[in-house]
Amino acid sequence: MPHPDLIERIDRLLPQTQCTRCGYPACRPYAEAIAAGEAEINQCPPGGEEGIRALADLLGRAPLPLNPEHGVEAPARVAWIREDECIGCTKCIQACPVDAIIGAPKLMHTVIVEFCTGCDLCIPPCPVDCIDMVDPPDYTRRPVPPWNLA
Repeated sequence: MPHPDLIERIDRLLPQTQCTRCGYPACRPYAEAIAAGEAEINQCPPGGEEGIRALADLLGRAPLPLNPEHGVEAPARVAWIREDECIGCTKCIQACPVDAIIGAPKLMHTVIVEFCTGCDLCIPPCPVDCIDMVDPPDYTRRPVPPWNLA
């Protein structure tokens, strides 16, 4: 079993999108797998090249290119529900790993953009296809990965 401190340090370097693109159900299990030597450091598209480099530095490994099997690096996006089309099915709420969507059954839902990590997990279950991924508004305070801190 890897040292809990190492797992914590790896987890802090991950973007916390909880998107599952790495093949794990959330960032913490991916960090545990990296620490145990069960996963490579290049499976996180939201972390991108900078995240891979930060993980490589932490672990004393050579950086690897992002594994395309897990996706491609892209700018941060947030979910946006076209509220006039929402039927209130709650499937997006159930799919959101960070509780960024609010609403009630049979009433429209909305995204709290400050909490949205852009994981895209709310899109597939939506039966009316009323969710778009858009650029985050300027007023949101997006979490800053530790490798981007000045």
